[in-house]
Amino acid sequence: MKDKHKILLLIVSIILLLFSCNKSSSKNLAEQEFRIDTPPKFIFLFIGDGMSFSQISITKAVQRHAKFRLHKKPEFGNRPMVLEQFPVTGVATTFAEDRYITESSAAGTALATGKKTSCGTVSMNSTHTENYKTIAEMARDRGMKVGIVSSVSIDHATPACFYAHEKDRGKYNNIAAQMALSRFDYFGGGFARGSLPEQLKKEKAKDILKTMEKAGYEIATNKKDLANVMPGDKCWTFNKKYDNDAALHYEIDKPANYLDLADFTAEGIRILYNERGFFMMVESGKIDWACHANDVVTATHEVVALDESIAKAVEFYQRHPEETLIIITGDHECGGLTLGYSAAKYESAFDILNYQKISYQNFAAKVYRWKKERTVTQAMVLDSIGYYFGLGRADLSPQLAMSNYETKRLLDAYAISFNKKTKEDEEEYYINYGSYDPLTVTVTHLLNQKAGINWSTYSHTPVPVPVYAMGIGDSYFSGQLDNTDIAKNIIRIARLE
Repeated sequence: MKDKHKILLLIVSIILLLFSCNKSSSKNLAEQEFRIDTPPKFIFLFIGDGMSFSQISITKAVQRHAKFRLHKKPEFGNRPMVLEQFPVTGVATTFAEDRYITESSAAGTALATGKKTSCGTVSMNSTHTENYKTIAEMARDRGMKVGIVSSVSIDHATPACFYAHEKDRGKYNNIAAQMALSRFDYFGGGFARGSLPEQLKKEKAKDILKTMEKAGYEIATNKKDLANVMPGDKCWTFNKKYDNDAALHYEIDKPANYLDLADFTAEGIRILYNERGFFMMVESGKIDWACHANDVVTATHEVVALDESIAKAVEFYQRHPEETLIIITGDHECGGLTLGYSAAKYESAFDILNYQKISYQNFAAKVYRWKKERTVTQAMVLDSIGYYFGLGRADLSPQLAMSNYETKRLLDAYAISFNKKTKEDEEEYYINYGSYDPLTVTVTHLLNQKAGINWSTYSHTPVPVPVYAMGIGDSYFSGQLDNTDIAKNIIRIARLE
């Protein structure tokens, strides 16, 4: 009996010893994991808002199977996307602290701080009692210069999460006022929604432009002025022409001589470059907006805009390969985009997407004007749809011919848009049209479905997002990650803590 007790004690001792060794090995492995001899001096974080695998896949499919019409840039169709060439890939989950399907402020907080929070919260804990320090603020405190770039308004959720702390992402003026307080060096892209006239009318609203000028920021609103900003100067740059939400115009609609996301990225690199390094976050925010509206053509143009911005960082990396880290990811997927549609079965016709000439936003504006002016007939509107989207133009492609079922859908939507038809069933109305103009969203749905593409929602989905990495410490972004791991790994690799 004593021998049995001795054997049992020996087995327990061996198990405890093995467990202790395993814990010790794990600890050593964790310590070694981020034991990088020289941390990166130059860090880029690119975020495709609303971008997951489907948005990237359809962009690649369009460029490979059709002459991609991007502001007369046919060369895009002859090369792979820059992000495809990154050596390390991973996949990240996106859930928020309080909801499985996240939104941009909770997701942006995770990417900016490495911590979860509740939906609607900007870089604070979910009870709004603590500010979370961001990687951009850590970089600033280490003596690095910091740049924040976005194609949406600079006080929108994702860019805000890197410089502001606010319990309500909708407090645009409060958020925008924190740009000057951040002491960051470069803000580029959209204007401030918090400085639009309707915000300034509200009590205690600040004129953000004056606030930034008073804080010593140079204001550049065109290519010439931006080129004249000297390296080391503080700068806020945006186009004089922006949309109703203070964002850049969609790539498919952009005016001539317009500063685009790649311009803001390239000039940011030039202005921020210094021997102590920099951190730059670049967001392509209107991928998300186009996907909310279920407009795949407009979304692919925004993905290309992001890719062209990434190319600027890769050019920099090639000059500084031993000092640079580049990360690309999405904050969440939007729209439930699928490359496949029941009526198309196994067929795809991506080439017909090239017949779309403008975004859903610009076409909806036309519908609104036509309705207000009462100067157009139904036949004229249908002709315009053929001109701007190719629908009904069998002379251009057999796939563009309209069936009786498709024509009925189009005319039903026309009746609602133009004749103020009563929303008899609110649930059915939302399922069919979301919060968008019925005729416009039906047009994009029909063109997308004819191409063999479909959408499941006007909102976000919880599907994982891709992660791409290149440079110092890139191997730690492979495999399965959570969105908080992206910030945590950047902090450890760059020794920002």
